Amino acid sequence: MRLPRRAALGLLPLLLLLPPAPEAAKKPTPCHRCRGLVDKFNQGMVDTAKKNFGGGNTAWEEKTLSKYESSEIRLLEILEGLCDSSDFECNQMLEAQEEHLEAWWLQLKSEYPDLFEWFCVKTLKVCCSPGTYGPDCLACQGGSQRPCSGNGHCSGDGSRQGDGSCRCHVGYQGPLCTDCMDGYFSSLRNETHSICTACDESCKTCSGLTNRDCGECEVGWVLDEGACVDVDECSLAEKACVRKNENCYNTPGSYVCVCPDGFEETEDACVPPAEA
Repeated sequence: MRLPRRAALGLLPLLLLLPPAPEAAKKPTPCHRCRGLVDKFNQGMVDTAKKNFGGGNTAWEEKTLSKYESSEIRLLEILEGLCDSSDFECNQMLEAQEEHLEAWWLQLKSEYPDLFEWFCVKTLKVCCSPGTYGPDCLACQGGSQRPCSGNGHCSGDGSRQGDGSCRCHVGYQGPLCTDCMDGYFSSLRNETHSICTACDESCKTCSGLTNRDCGECEVGWVLDEGACVDVDECSLAEKACVRKNENCYNTPGSYVCVCPDGFEETEDACVPPAEA
């Protein structure tokens, strides 16, 4: 089968300089930042779920320090892993709201098990509950077939701004925005919220972060000894780049076809300067 031609036509250096998509360039809203902090906190709960004190005297630890599951030690471990040192906005929000998170963890978690609902909706009041939008959190106007959920939003990003038009956040799909779309996997799920984490770039579907966790490989990768690996189209017997004098450069999941420096491009060939 003949491979599709994916030529860059001499623009290879520009591929690395493309501006970010408009959506990515938008400044995150308070709701988006709050949701991101909650996602990281929930992921921290997943990561620490199987740990314990391990000091050797478990009975004393549980009696004196309380069980690790609800301990201040576990809370500290979660908080320490919430923000990268370079993430100024995350660290700023954590510093401002650490007392709220501590109060929820030590006193309110059993009464309000959904951290997003308690923290972002009821306490900080920067987000609306699933299915509502706007300053007064009115019911979304998407109809019963397209309700927003904890992973969806009414325009904007689920904050108290919007026109009631229901859409899913990036990575989510389904009428309730609770399913992870292709290229993402769910590492946590409860009644109103999930964490959909991006797969490795080689995976179309996956159950984890690496190229060995793929359920199906993306186009341009093939399964080899349990992992999705890049296909080097430039080394295949059937040439990927078909114009005369054209150079082929392999890229992750694809390739580009480029004329040598100084050669002039035509439809069928890269023409040397002397013949131009």
